[in-house]
Amino acid sequence: MHATMETTVDAILDAVASATPDIRAGLVGRRSYQDTENESGERQLAADVYADQLLEERLGAIDGVVEYASEERTSVVDVGGTDSGDSAGVDAAAEGALAVAVDPLDGSSNLKSNNAMGTILAVYDDSIPASGRELVASAFVLYGPITTMTVARDDEVTEYEVVDGDRRVRNADVTIPDDPVVYGFGGRVPDWHDDFDAYVREVEQELKLRYGGAMIADVNQVIEYGGVFAYPSLESAPDGKLRLQFEGNPIGHIVETAGGASSDGTQSLLDVEPDGGVHQRVPLHVGNDALVERLEAALA
Repeated sequence: MHATMETTVDAILDAVASATPDIRAGLVGRRSYQDTENESGERQLAADVYADQLLEERLGAIDGVVEYASEERTSVVDVGGTDSGDSAGVDAAAEGALAVAVDPLDGSSNLKSNNAMGTILAVYDDSIPASGRELVASAFVLYGPITTMTVARDDEVTEYEVVDGDRRVRNADVTIPDDPVVYGFGGRVPDWHDDFDAYVREVEQELKLRYGGAMIADVNQVIEYGGVFAYPSLESAPDGKLRLQFEGNPIGHIVETAGGASSDGTQSLLDVEPDGGVHQRVPLHVGNDALVERLEAALA
């Protein structure tokens, strides 16, 4: 990564970190659903809209960020200052020009019950929709008892504690433990395919269930303790529920950089072709290599 791009990535991560106190404070009084739905057909909380608008404002103001995409929006927003009204695109000749994709409030349905949620960030050196191989950085913020930010860049994963909008290193070399402990799987059990259900029956004899309804919190437990998380293909949703640009690619990137594996059921999430538009869905399976390999074998 050249120096100009490094500077832009630093500015992006700092902007997300500095926004976390405002996003967290903005949850109060924004727990009600609006009459609108996002592009994925999910009802929007006032907190979803607030976090999205805040991040667009902060990230769009950074020199070198030319595209902003959000789970809460229909299409990619040009924030690169062009006059055409169309997406600026990521010009490979423009050093440091990057596109950002965010899930502003992952697990926002947990707000009603006051459980954990987070923010997911993907930074692409390409126009969105993009392959996961074009990621130059990815991150997630977890709004738990402590606000933390986990960042993958330059082949390393770093966990920060975020205090008053500033990042403070907690673990400079995050790796998934070799001995797995936890598992968590999304979707209703009657909606699982038989082959995935059979895999679950094996895993639940070996690991402890940890599932809280916010992917960020569940994936963070896998990174901390080892194990496997999945939101698989469903009978009612063959392509799964999660979005490739906002969730699949960045989570796959973080887990793989931490020494684990990711899969859509047959291949790394980072190798999935981005040919289904900005809101393309993908089955997501991440965790220790051996557990993901067993899962792929079960689904074969």
